[in-house]
Amino acid sequence: MFLRIGIFIDKTACEAGPLVDKFIVVQRYEKNMNNLFLVDEIKTNNCETQNSLYKMVLLYRKASKQSEDPMKILMIEDNVSVCTMTEMFFFKEGFEAEFVHDGLEGYQRFAEENWDLVILDIMLPSMDGVTICRKIRETSTVPIIMLTARDTESDQVIGFEMGADDYVTKPFSPLTLVARIKAVNRRYQATGKAAAEEDTIESECFKINKKTREVFLNGEPVENLTPKEFDLLYYLVQNPRQVFSREQLLEQVWGYQFYGDERTVDVHIKRLRKKLASEDRPFLYTVWGVGYKFDED
Repeated sequence: MFLRIGIFIDKTACEAGPLVDKFIVVQRYEKNMNNLFLVDEIKTNNCETQNSLYKMVLLYRKASKQSEDPMKILMIEDNVSVCTMTEMFFFKEGFEAEFVHDGLEGYQRFAEENWDLVILDIMLPSMDGVTICRKIRETSTVPIIMLTARDTESDQVIGFEMGADDYVTKPFSPLTLVARIKAVNRRYQATGKAAAEEDTIESECFKINKKTREVFLNGEPVENLTPKEFDLLYYLVQNPRQVFSREQLLEQVWGYQFYGDERTVDVHIKRLRKKLASEDRPFLYTVWGVGYKFDED
C-alpha cells in the first residue's frame, strides 16, 4: 500500500482565518505489478477529522518506514490558529511535531524528551520565550528558532544572544518556516560531522573541544560561555591572525545571510573579551574599518 497526502489551500480565503477553505486529502494506492491504482480517497476540512488523519498517516509512516527517523519538533506557541496551520505543513513534510501553548509547560515538556528542534514564540504566558531559550542553552545545543510579532532589531539581538539559531517574524509563511527548519537542521548536522572529524583545537593559551564544548585558557576551564560565544571563539582561534568582517563572521558562525543588526557580532566580541582577556593579552583585536581577529602575540 502507498499513501499520498496533499494539503490544499484556497488562497483567496487565506485572510478570513487559518482554517477557512483549507482541507486535507489522503489518497491510498495499491501496487499491482509496476502500476499504482487509487483505491481510496479521504477529503476533509473538519479539524477533528484532520487530526485523526494526521495520526493515522504518521502511524502508517512509522510502520512502513516511509519516513525513517522523522524530525521531532517541539513548538511552544500560544496562538492556536498559528499552530493549527503550521501543523498541516509539518505533517506534509513528515515532521513529528508537538504543540504547547504555555511557556512553563513547554519548557517542562522539553525536559521530558529529546527533541531535534525547538520553535519558540517570544511572548508566552507563564514563561517568555527568551527565558526558555536561555534555560535550554544551559543544558542543550538543540537548534532553536524564535518567533515573534515584533520586528525589531533589539528582539533579534536578544534572541541570538540567548543562543537562538534563527529568527522568524510574524506573520510568516509556513513554507518559509519549513525552509528555515531544514536550513537550520542542515547546519546543525554539518556542525556535528565537523566536530566528529576534528574535536579539539589547541593554541598557545587555548584548548577547545568542540564535541564537549569545553574551553580551557592556560589550563583553567572557562565557564558560562553561551553557544554562540563558543562558536565565535572556536572559529577565530581556528583561524589565528586572520581578519574577518562582521558579515563574514555572521555567515560563518551564524551559518546564513543575516539581515538584522550587525552589532550582534560586536556584542559577542565584547562579552568574550570580558570573559577571556587580560591587560597584557586581549586575544580579540579590532581592526578598524575591517573587523576582528584572534591573536595571542
